[in-house]
Amino acid sequence: MDRVKGKVALITGAARGQGRAHAKRLAEEGADIVAVDICADIDNLGYPLGSSEELAETVRIVENEDRRIIARRADVRDGAALQAVVDEAVAEFGGIDIVCANAGLIDSVPKVWEITEEMWDVQIDTMLKGVWNTVRAAVPVMIESGRGGSIIITSSLVGLKGTPHTGAYSAAKAGDVGLAQSLAAEVAPYGIRVNTVHPTAVDTDILMRNEPMQTLFRADLGGRVPTREEFAEACAPMNLLPIPWIEARDVSNAVLFLASDESRYVTGLRMSVDAGALIK
Repeated sequence: MDRVKGKVALITGAARGQGRAHAKRLAEEGADIVAVDICADIDNLGYPLGSSEELAETVRIVENEDRRIIARRADVRDGAALQAVVDEAVAEFGGIDIVCANAGLIDSVPKVWEITEEMWDVQIDTMLKGVWNTVRAAVPVMIESGRGGSIIITSSLVGLKGTPHTGAYSAAKAGDVGLAQSLAAEVAPYGIRVNTVHPTAVDTDILMRNEPMQTLFRADLGGRVPTREEFAEACAPMNLLPIPWIEARDVSNAVLFLASDESRYVTGLRMSVDAGALIK
């Protein structure tokens, strides 16, 4: 217990899924939380994003751990909005020690050349520019505090291993790796570490409520949305270990390690939480 006691963690995409799991896990271990989410849907995405009600549930979960939390609606594509949240966090909590740049979405399309410009921009702007906006707002505060810190960027298995039908998503997640590596070199003199996590499929709404993606995985069903069991049959062959997907908490445990002083000399790491998918 108390592995991140006294620290403040900024988490984007915190209304549900991995973001909420990270907020809970870090709060369990003593951190106060700054939770950010767009709390709105994006046109033509094909599945709903997090809501204000879900962000409020994240607040309840963190407060149930007897930790403080600031929760704000902000789009990571909007640098000024993120800066306002960081400024509020500094005023309320005195600084930021941990950054979890987690906000993400995915739009599945048949082929790279069939991606619309609109959906390319949405994915790149959310998961690459959005990560840049997040660290651009947080890093100066972390440097000024003089107490170091840890930045964890959520990439993906496909940030290391390209797969069909995820061209824009893969490009954004691979870009996050390059961004993290450059940033790690730049902030090391200030005692700030930067690492990426690379999950395989995770049992969250980005996958489980994404009917276009599920239908694509089970094209053999003739356009019918697969049941959870049928979808699992399609996901399982991706992994080396005999499971179709991992739980959000599995990723959160990796995030906790990277956020804590247990990893005080770990930086520039590409940490796979992928059930062996990368080497299969």
